[in-house]
Amino acid sequence: MKTIKILHGVNSHNIPQDAINSAEPVVFKQLVGDWPMVHAGQVSDQTSVDYLKSFYNGNSTIVCKIPAKNNGRMFYNDNCTKLDYESVKGRIDETLDAILEGANQINAPAYYIASNIIDTHLPGFNDKNKIVIPRAKHPDAMEERVSIWIGGTTTATCHFDALDNIACCVAGKRRFTLFPPDQISNLYPGPLEPTPGGQVLSLVDFKNPDLQKFPRFNDALLTAQVADLEPGDALYIPSMWWHHVESLAPYNILVNYWWEDAPAFLTSGMNALSMAMLGIRDKSPHEREAWRHVFNHYIFDGPEKSNTHIPVEARGFLQTLDRLGVRKLRALLINKLNR
Repeated sequence: MKTIKILHGVNSHNIPQDAINSAEPVVFKQLVGDWPMVHAGQVSDQTSVDYLKSFYNGNSTIVCKIPAKNNGRMFYNDNCTKLDYESVKGRIDETLDAILEGANQINAPAYYIASNIIDTHLPGFNDKNKIVIPRAKHPDAMEERVSIWIGGTTTATCHFDALDNIACCVAGKRRFTLFPPDQISNLYPGPLEPTPGGQVLSLVDFKNPDLQKFPRFNDALLTAQVADLEPGDALYIPSMWWHHVESLAPYNILVNYWWEDAPAFLTSGMNALSMAMLGIRDKSPHEREAWRHVFNHYIFDGPEKSNTHIPVEARGFLQTLDRLGVRKLRALLINKLNR
């Protein structure tokens, strides 16, 4: 597999904008190597835990408890109707202690806390540990969502996210295996629900792939890109890229930044996919093919192709939507669905 491109000499305040604009994965070597959180982990895992605890406000969170037989992998039961691990309400400080304690035990369960908003649980952490992302954002775009991921030796099964992402390894070691969006069929995505956190998972076991059941996975591997992150390293994952994440140390902490430069008042692509399932997927093959051309014209080829021949006054929803246009279109759609 190909190694993801690595950029050296980049720090948390001078990320090159062209690296983000390229929409290609890139590793920023030691991007956050100057963070106090990283320095604490270089002393010891316990020092890292103590540093995190100094910010913790006691708010509860969801803790994933993964049976020892799973070897840290979070997945499904045999018929994909339930997740194969337990999610319980717990505390971050107690989970950190359990992770350190379990590192020295045989057949201990693995613990994992996914995507906790840092300001909600660790106020003040971002003031001392932060990066500046060069963005060309719309005035109504979301601010960066900064989250923390805490766990032992665990595996987050291959999935995609709709937002751009910079993932910063601040303790332990993580291996990322990335695939471009066009590999979706070769990765054999599973059910739309249930899912962990709402993200569709690949059904392929990367450590022991069943190539008789999933033969096209070999084609996906030809496009794969891999990066091993050490404390201080960061990885840019473009939106919609599939990524399989292995936490390789007994104690691992990752901080990530999610963002999207489009207006936050737009709806999600998954909502649009659900609507297409309602209205298009189960129609006849020739009608589906016709709708493919319609979507290309109105959606994927952009407004430049679909509306330039129409007088400006008559373009309506065919022009770039502002907040009022989104409200009107949403109301129209709700009215049609309720008939």
